[in-house]
Amino acid sequence: MGPEISPEISVVVPVRNEAPNIAPLVAEISAALSGVPHEIVYVDDGSTDGTAEAVREAACSAPVRLLRHATSCGQSAAVVSGVRAARAPWIATLDGDGQNDPADIPRLWARARVEGEGALVAGWRKTRKDTTTKRLTSRIANRVRARLLGDATPDTGCGLKVFARDLFLSLPHFDHMHRFLPALVLRGGGRVVSEPVGHRPRVRGVSNYGTLDRLAVGIVDLLGMMWLQRRWKRPRLLPEDAPRAGAPGA
Repeated sequence: MGPEISPEISVVVPVRNEAPNIAPLVAEISAALSGVPHEIVYVDDGSTDGTAEAVREAACSAPVRLLRHATSCGQSAAVVSGVRAARAPWIATLDGDGQNDPADIPRLWARARVEGEGALVAGWRKTRKDTTTKRLTSRIANRVRARLLGDATPDTGCGLKVFARDLFLSLPHFDHMHRFLPALVLRGGGRVVSEPVGHRPRVRGVSNYGTLDRLAVGIVDLLGMMWLQRRWKRPRLLPEDAPRAGAPGA
């Protein structure tokens, strides 16, 4: 048996009660990254259905790992757990409901490598396959957030993102941070670029998030993020002085 090949990219998938979506999504991720050393890190955020069993079954035929939260801690905590456990230098995050298309991962990853490790490549769902209410509330939320935070991102709520693992681990971590990744990266001196991606209707299971729930916490989170931005001034380093004649090393 040959030496184990380290993954080049880790796909982190936070899930809660998504048992019917596990096998189809794993098959799509495996197809999209065929020929590329990769791993799929599922983080089960306190599911009460057969999600964990479905992930274990998928691991029999694909490079899948399972992490489990004893109780539900939220999507951001699941992403943090997954990225910390990931073994690859590059991370792709993906919603576990099947609405993101894994076929977009290689293109976003290629863009991320061109942009460098200080950049976040965010998916942009130009044509969303959601209910009218969800599309309308997301459009309003994106405009308000972009105006107040200046994150220059048309669709910060898209679960499909690619970034360097070290970049993510350098950010402050808090509940619901996944909705503010572009603003957090910019706050730390990084760059954010958006790439159009596909979006599909949910065909299995039900959403774990309600519109009113997201609106209520979104207002508080937005105020908190504005506070965080104002409590940090990014230092601008001046050019180093040139060595003086006769100085050591000149």
